[in-house]
Amino acid sequence: MPKMKTKSGAKKRFTLTGTGKIKRKHAYKSHILTKKSKKRKRNLTYFAIIDKVDEKNIRMMIRS
Repeated sequence: MPKMKTKSGAKKRFTLTGTGKIKRKHAYKSHILTKKSKKRKRNLTYFAIIDKVDEKNIRMMIRS
């Protein structure tokens, strides 16, 4: 059986931490930024950890 390929979209969007958790970026930070407050834009800058319910699917997508 051939190797399982990584989904290229998931490869670009998720990264693994040293402890094995999966990091993601926040949405709503790419355009129409004038109506959003400075505080909101600043908080969207930081990475987030994915939820437990999504972890199995995302791990399947980013496996190598």
